[in-house]
Amino acid sequence: MYQSLAKTELHCHLDGSLSLSAIRQLAQMAHIAIPATDQELRSLVMAPEHCQNLMDYLRTFDFVRPLLQTQEALELAAYDVARQQAQENVIYSEIRFAPELSMDQGLSASQTVKAVLAGLNRAQQDFGIVSKALVCGMRQSNLDLTWDILSEIANLAPRGLAGFDFAGDEHTFPPAKIEGLIKKVQGLGYPLTLHAGECGCPQHIVQTLELGIKRMGHVAALTHHPEIITEFVREGAVAELCLTSNLQTKAASSLADYPYQELLKAGAKITINTDNRTVSDTNLTKEYRLFNRHFATSPAEFLTFNQNAISAAFASQVEKDHLSQKLKAAYQPYL
Repeated sequence: MYQSLAKTELHCHLDGSLSLSAIRQLAQMAHIAIPATDQELRSLVMAPEHCQNLMDYLRTFDFVRPLLQTQEALELAAYDVARQQAQENVIYSEIRFAPELSMDQGLSASQTVKAVLAGLNRAQQDFGIVSKALVCGMRQSNLDLTWDILSEIANLAPRGLAGFDFAGDEHTFPPAKIEGLIKKVQGLGYPLTLHAGECGCPQHIVQTLELGIKRMGHVAALTHHPEIITEFVREGAVAELCLTSNLQTKAASSLADYPYQELLKAGAKITINTDNRTVSDTNLTKEYRLFNRHFATSPAEFLTFNQNAISAAFASQVEKDHLSQKLKAAYQPYL
């Protein structure tokens, strides 16, 4: 049943979600030698089930970075991730990536984004999935560099660029530390989502709300903080939950410390996401099964979470209305 349920995904990283077949093709294009067996390759691109912390998890991305340094590679990668999503009945997705990580060999920020958008547009033509690109600024990078990258691509909305995000080392670079840059980026006119509360810091969620940002990735640190959850709900904020990833990185030390049930009880706007399909060895079908197994989440609740995602999506109202109708019709047999 979970495979066939219509789904949406707001929080999916391009470089952490490449299929093994795509990684092999990208390695061949880049003339980079990789292990012959899938088992060996998985050991390089999938994080351990139990990481020491978030930074331990993020080391996995070092292997993929050299594979995504041309426009051809980025277009292939974007197409591959959207294709995977479409195969499990994802009707809308937002795929995020950091241009900075694909500029090692001379690509401009604009070239990286245009390549990703080309891949997403091709996937939409082939599979019908509506996919948008979100561009990440890396928190730990030089602030001027990040501003140069984000301002350079600010004219790409007509091609499918939907919004911005700040990812990376949240612990060392909380929202308050990069507040000036965030406000400048808000001035570009795009909506923002922010990684917040992934490193055990509930105050980062408060800081994000104070900046007027209503979508947040992970928010695992909300657990056992009812006053912040109350504020989160009052502000109409949306949680981009990533269960498998958060347990891996120790953002939540156990299911008992995961904020899902507290958020649900408080009436928060919840969405379900993979974060990194390959790095976390997951997909949305697996995530839905986990929510049902651990929390007895029902099809009616999954419908609500997907409706939350469409409402919070960085898409046009026309697209949202169409997707909402499609979603309701798809869930009728399960309600």
